[in-house]
Amino acid sequence: MKKINGMIIALLATFFLVACNTDDAEMDETSKGDIDELVLGFFPSADVENMAETAKPFEDYLSEELGIPVTSQVLTDYTGLIEAMRNQHVDMAFLPPFAFVQAEERAKAEVLLNAVRDGSDTYAAQYNVPADSDIQNIEDLVETEGLVWAFTDYSSTSGFLFPAQQMMDMGVEDLDDHFMMVEVGAHDRAILALLDGQADFATTFDDARVRLEEEIPDINEQIRVIGMTDKIPNATVSVRSELPEEVKEDIQAAFLAINDNEEMLEVLEDVYNWEGFSPAESEDYDIVRDVYREFKDSIE
Repeated sequence: MKKINGMIIALLATFFLVACNTDDAEMDETSKGDIDELVLGFFPSADVENMAETAKPFEDYLSEELGIPVTSQVLTDYTGLIEAMRNQHVDMAFLPPFAFVQAEERAKAEVLLNAVRDGSDTYAAQYNVPADSDIQNIEDLVETEGLVWAFTDYSSTSGFLFPAQQMMDMGVEDLDDHFMMVEVGAHDRAILALLDGQADFATTFDDARVRLEEEIPDINEQIRVIGMTDKIPNATVSVRSELPEEVKEDIQAAFLAINDNEEMLEVLEDVYNWEGFSPAESEDYDIVRDVYREFKDSIE
């Protein structure tokens, strides 16, 4: 009898395991089909309304490649984009380096790719001044109090954080006391603040002047670059960690396929002046985390 009972228990256990495995397999198989729509979030590197129109081809391309309808949303700032991912209102997003580090911590975002620009997956922040400015280099900024500094926002890697860290390392003890800081929301607006006489210097990604070349053909003559920061890993394509692994893999493949798609490469150039994508790992952004730790308490 004990032997029979043991056999029954073993059979029941086997049946239970098979049933569980079958259920798991069915869940994995249908998980992608359960997604009715994906939302792609953009960060405001330029004018929000123009970006929304320019970015529309991404919707059609990704919808076709992923087999899931995709809509796009341009957020007015990085914090809003991160919050949208945390609340699962945005599923995948173009995130600048620092915003990705924040999104990883706050929204459990996962990086899939980083952008390629000028043949590189890294870039630098640049310091801009009007061409007729007496300011010649970064040392002049450090040594002169009261200058008006225009930048995108406090969570922008190239717009604020890396330049801020560099100038502090060079001797600025208190940024708020040393400068009059103006948060303008986008890189092109920071440069326009110089042209309008509203700021003495501006920090942007390199070379943000290209965003104004069509509107202002001689922008390179009107705005002078006086210095650069250390290299920064490029912006990311990141996703919500809750997405099924199959969907994450499909998203990564769809963006990598843009590297061989001339039409989408033109759209990418119009939106962010990028040339394509390369696979990325979370560890690639350790240098950004170091700066994040320095400024975390002051910007949150």
